Amino acid sequence: MFIPGILISIATFPGVIVHEFAHLLFCRLCKVAVFDVCYFRFANPVGYVIHENTNNFYTTFLISMGPFFINTLLCLLICIPAYIPISFFNVDHPLSYFLMWLGVSIGMHAIPSNQDAKNLYEQAKVKAQEKNVLAIISFPIIGLIYVFNLLRFFWADFFYGIAIGVGLPSLLFKA
Repeated sequence: MFIPGILISIATFPGVIVHEFAHLLFCRLCKVAVFDVCYFRFANPVGYVIHENTNNFYTTFLISMGPFFINTLLCLLICIPAYIPISFFNVDHPLSYFLMWLGVSIGMHAIPSNQDAKNLYEQAKVKAQEKNVLAIISFPIIGLIYVFNLLRFFWADFFYGIAIGVGLPSLLFKA
């Protein structure tokens, strides 16, 4: 079933907001000037952070990959308190389902965009020639970002959110 990306973004808007917040957070932590932020809008892209360029590859890596770290962690932390009552106590409370939706929505937007991957790639090409280890190991990560973004057509983002929000707690608490 094909559902336009904007409708998915509307249904999972908390994830978009957290994704952009994660970019902004790492810009602030790395002391990179931010010129404009849009957390959510009804257009393409649905959110963005415009910031100054930096020649520090570690900074570029953190800003680009920030949503992966923050969204994944928040997905897990929000879904665990919802997972426990549903799975262990058979408590069907609306709050638990709301938290599951919230966590999975955030997890769905953990993967950096193609623009994030492009920014990372452009700088990794230069820094890899300088023997920057993080730049060298970033190439497979960048490739995975592009592949994952292609697989969004097949709901890979939804499956990632479910894997982190439901699958990981299941593994943690059943072991």
